[in-house]
Amino acid sequence: MRRYARSKMRFATTAAMILAVCVVVPARSQKNDYDWPVYGGTSENNHYSPLKQINRSNVKLLKVAWTFDSGEEGGLQTNPIEIGGVLYGLTPTQKVFALDAATGKLLWKFDSGIKGTQPDRGLAYWTNGSDHRILVGVLNFVYAIDASTGQPIPTFGDKGRIDLRENLGRDPKSQSIYMTSPAVVYDDLIIVGGREAETLPASPGDVRAYDVRSGELRWSFHTIPHPGEFGYDTWPKDAWKNSGAANNWAGMTVDVGRGIVYVPTGSAAFDFYGADRVGDDLFADCLLALNAKTGERIWHFQGVRHDLWDRDFPAPPVLLTVERDGKKVDAVAQTTKQGFVFLFDRTNGNPLFPIECRKYPASDVPGEVAAAEQCLPMKPAPFARQLLTDDLLSQRTPQVHEWALSKFKTFRSEGQFVPFSVGKNTVIFPGFDGGAEWGGAAVDPTTGILYVNASDLPWTGGLAENTAEGTPMALYQSQCAVCHGETMAGSPEIPSLIGLGQRVASRDAFALVQNGKGRMPGFSNLDDEQIWGLLGFVMSGGKENAPEKIEGKEVSNNASNLGSLNPAAKYHFTGYHRFYDPDGYPAVAPPWGTLSAIDMNTGAYVWKIPLGEYPELAAQGLKNTGTENYGGPLVTEGGLVFIGATNFDRKFRAFDKDTGQLLWETTLPFAGNATPATYEVKGRQFVVIAAGGGKDLKSKSGGVYVAFSVK
Repeated sequence: MRRYARSKMRFATTAAMILAVCVVVPARSQKNDYDWPVYGGTSENNHYSPLKQINRSNVKLLKVAWTFDSGEEGGLQTNPIEIGGVLYGLTPTQKVFALDAATGKLLWKFDSGIKGTQPDRGLAYWTNGSDHRILVGVLNFVYAIDASTGQPIPTFGDKGRIDLRENLGRDPKSQSIYMTSPAVVYDDLIIVGGREAETLPASPGDVRAYDVRSGELRWSFHTIPHPGEFGYDTWPKDAWKNSGAANNWAGMTVDVGRGIVYVPTGSAAFDFYGADRVGDDLFADCLLALNAKTGERIWHFQGVRHDLWDRDFPAPPVLLTVERDGKKVDAVAQTTKQGFVFLFDRTNGNPLFPIECRKYPASDVPGEVAAAEQCLPMKPAPFARQLLTDDLLSQRTPQVHEWALSKFKTFRSEGQFVPFSVGKNTVIFPGFDGGAEWGGAAVDPTTGILYVNASDLPWTGGLAENTAEGTPMALYQSQCAVCHGETMAGSPEIPSLIGLGQRVASRDAFALVQNGKGRMPGFSNLDDEQIWGLLGFVMSGGKENAPEKIEGKEVSNNASNLGSLNPAAKYHFTGYHRFYDPDGYPAVAPPWGTLSAIDMNTGAYVWKIPLGEYPELAAQGLKNTGTENYGGPLVTEGGLVFIGATNFDRKFRAFDKDTGQLLWETTLPFAGNATPATYEVKGRQFVVIAAGGGKDLKSKSGGVYVAFSVK
């Protein structure tokens, strides 16, 4: 049984700036108009629309209807919502805006005064018929905004906002939690998770519900169980006090009729070494079914036991109905980074396809105890490749193939759930970003066919022993090396820290470490002295004991408290490395990204195609290779699957949902790393996608919303 918290909360104040006039939400103009009122389109999160004005026969006539340019850089991952002829979205710095959904005209813009630096994938909407509210995260705050005026609602929380660092049972000032996926709404509750640090110390991943009117905390579910709670014995004794994460960062889905909220969770911190959390670590890497009103656990399924590979459940699950033995069964489908789909009876968690549990290799890292068994579904077949062998290496040129073969011989490649070793790189295939990612899947409820896009290329990783405690290098290794690598060189998606002092002002670098940016979480677990000392170490090029002049004064990086903040972590991750060839392309054979249609009634594939291409390779004749992709699909009654997602070609495409045939494509101003939305206003159907790029560091980023229509 969970304990439920009801408390009056105090939060820090903020100055809210409203950059527009007050407007009234337009009334519904025609009975047949259709909204996109929820992240993912519907409460089932199925990315589906019954609209068919845009269809197979006329999709080639799609033209730009309007654009809205936020004027900002930084990229977008937002699936906007549309209610009553008004579209609500976010800018790259997490300003909230309302547009006339038919024209793209700005109605209002809300600026919290905080420069948001984290991905923000969407907003939530609540109404009781007279009160209309937009609920949105800006860093660690959740705001309630009047949907008509864009002004914060002063009776919600502290002058319109609540602080997610509160009510976690730990010092709020040292918590690092960011609202990167929108809340879900059930009755008069908003239910939230949050993004958290992936190194220790990290905040606990509590799932929490707040009163939508007052902002009062109504219940909490501890994903790291407290004494006496179910799952407590799957962790070390005091893990609930000092471990972290096992959080819901990807968003949730609500069965409104049954009052069940489905919560996918991520790995516990530290992601790649768990000697301090030996055990199965419930409820990390779980699909949780909770009573949405009370937070009580109904059922759960753990997808990865004692996760050592950062194999989070990466997207909100999809609710659908399938046929079993001639009967209709209400189900929930969960996609994974490994490229599998789990399908369960949504009422009791019984698997609707067989799941096989088997033994995997033990860890050879001192202190680490890998789980003895892991479980995977037998159907459907995985939608991404599972094992890298030498016959899958790139044949793009003979020279590239020889390079790849030589490199491959230095790796350990044995498929899923192989623990990392010290001093040797292990292949993760598909890579750390999937397989499936946060864009999630679409489902046509009339057929039970699920559409899911995936990246399909290997990454590698390994462990190395930490240096002595109390040194700047130890702090860097424990907090930064996991992303930027041991040499600070970064990766194609993670910037290099080499020469940081020549590119970034020290005060800006301080704010970056404190608040994070993009895929980098903030490090509010570091105090000011630790941050300045860490910056001194980085800006001196990694020299020990080398004073650095910062903000006009010398800051030593030799302070005694600069060492690793997690003494139990004797090893650190050596960095995320995509297996790229010397020219910067995947060192494996295509496809490098795919879009699949899977019949969830039978588990059979309807079709599977490459998704995306590199324009320069296509010009040389190497077309339809697929690329890494971020953002999900949209499926419509008009017979279409719309998807952007592809990193390098900036295309927005429409496919025939029955065959996978490409019917239309256009080039966006920036990559559409977001899930599109569709709605109808005044009898006219629009398809909108947020085009901001930001996932490819070599390309410029922006913040443009583009709407298409055939009329």
